[in-house]
Amino acid sequence: MKKDTYIRRRATLKREMGSGLLLFLGNNEVGMNYADNTYRFRQDSSFLYFFGLDYAGLASVIDIDNDTEIVFGNELTIDDIVWTGTQPTLSEKASAVGISKTLPLGDLKKYINRSLAKGQTVHFLPPYRGDHSVWLWELLGIEPKAQTAMASVALIKAIVAQRNHKDEEEIQAIEESVDLSTKMHLAAYRMVLPGVHESQVAAAVEEVACRNGNVLAFPTIATVQGQVLHNHGFIHQLKEGDIFLLDAGAETKEHYAGDLSSSIPVSERFTDRQAEVYNIHLESFYAAVDKLKPGVPFREAHIAAATKIAEGMKQLGLMKGDPAEAAETGAYAMFFPCGLGHMMGLDVHDMENLGEQYVGYADGMEKSKQFGFKSLRLARPLEPGFVFTVEPGIYFIPELMDKWRAEHLFKDFICYDKLDAWRNFTGLRNELNYLITSTGARLLGHIKKPMTIEEVYEAKNNNLK
Repeated sequence: MKKDTYIRRRATLKREMGSGLLLFLGNNEVGMNYADNTYRFRQDSSFLYFFGLDYAGLASVIDIDNDTEIVFGNELTIDDIVWTGTQPTLSEKASAVGISKTLPLGDLKKYINRSLAKGQTVHFLPPYRGDHSVWLWELLGIEPKAQTAMASVALIKAIVAQRNHKDEEEIQAIEESVDLSTKMHLAAYRMVLPGVHESQVAAAVEEVACRNGNVLAFPTIATVQGQVLHNHGFIHQLKEGDIFLLDAGAETKEHYAGDLSSSIPVSERFTDRQAEVYNIHLESFYAAVDKLKPGVPFREAHIAAATKIAEGMKQLGLMKGDPAEAAETGAYAMFFPCGLGHMMGLDVHDMENLGEQYVGYADGMEKSKQFGFKSLRLARPLEPGFVFTVEPGIYFIPELMDKWRAEHLFKDFICYDKLDAWRNFTGLRNELNYLITSTGARLLGHIKKPMTIEEVYEAKNNNLK
């Protein structure tokens, strides 16, 4: 991103907040099993959004009352340089994003203490890392268990209002990640064959993301047990008659995410039963897409998808009653227990650490606690600039079947006596990424991901153009 982009973002945030001290903690290195053997470093996304500094061990403040922006950090010592190589100085890093003042990290507490003594309000975000909780305890004297409740709602809302609306620079970066993610999926279509191991497909997919210096946006899901929504085990060998489910995405060097999923027959073709369910799923997908336009609550798209799934399950003899009523009451969740989609940007689930209630729900909207609906991360009316995923799925989860049957749930909608024949079907889903424009919605990416059954077969044969 350009220097002016960060300057503009901070200026917008200052105008929105009006007063106070805004505290941003960057991420630190975290040891996997001892201090020097670290996980891959990933900077905090809100820190990236406003400061663009992709280095560990930094913090920043925006002191609105004193019109001051400061980056706090320590210069590299010779011991650091021996292990990591040289880097720009702290002042050079800060200058690159339009900040002229830097101070040692040890001065951060002194600065905050002076601000508190003058009666300034210190705004901070809810922590999601243990080291941040300790850091906030040291800086503000707030015990970790109280920090999320005491985080600044005003700052959360101001950040969400900005980050929910992607500008052209961001859209370009997201489309880059979507294109790379599509290439990852196309690699999988060509590899999914009987006898191949899940781990082999996952390795091939991840190689596509990493060969040019990019990384994964999230841990890959590559499984023939698609009824397990987040399955990272890679322990199965593919066999005739399986459905292989891939959920994978890349992250650009600027850390914008792509998020796609695909369902692929391991055999040359789907079975008749699989094809029937796959097509019901496609109908649900495009019923949701038809709802995507400014002003329409995303919840309506979710309900449209759920209604189509209920209609399809009724055609299969697995549901009964009014499909629209089954969608509104939540009976559909037997087969579609997750939400339709989520915001996407610097985080694959954008700003989830700030709270789904603020990101995916408008003021006055209350997030449901009901199974199925409680997993709907995005429900608010759509606005131009929103980028999000659309991902309905159809799943046959034996444990859920047994639980609901024992509890006599939704017996007016679900034909429990017919479910046993479907216990081993597993599950399937597809996912694409969309941008809301002034008039409707635009599919993101320049490379087509297979969606129809015919396109899936072409991709498996390596003939997709």
